Amino acid sequence: MKKSTKITIAVVAAIVVIAAFVGVYFAFGPKTTQGAKAYTVEVVDNNGESTTYEARTDAEYLRQALEELDDATDFALVGEESDYGLYITSVNGVTADYAADGAYWSIYVNGEYGMNGVDTQPVTDGDAYKLVYEVYSAE
Repeated sequence: MKKSTKITIAVVAAIVVIAAFVGVYFAFGPKTTQGAKAYTVEVVDNNGESTTYEARTDAEYLRQALEELDDATDFALVGEESDYGLYITSVNGVTADYAADGAYWSIYVNGEYGMNGVDTQPVTDGDAYKLVYEVYSAE
């Protein structure tokens, strides 16, 4: 075969593989739900004290729901924009400073460690979210 034919076949194969990955993501990736949804947010601070909020939202993603909660209740959320979306730095006045002591705010969804950030975590009816002040330890 000629070199140009081999290159053409390689390019077509790469496009097919990329299209397959995109298709799988859209078929099995996180889904959003529109409409009024009830959800809870539990905040566990640096002293282990817990505060729970119950709310309803039309938001598709957790960030929007938390911003609504911030506007409507005594819940307070502060963060910094990053290449990956909002990085939560403070919840209810408790600041986590990873650079100083390895502290950060983790997100749990229905009891499981969250695999998405607040910008990409879908909100579905009945979900329970937990924001937990944690300290990373390499041990």
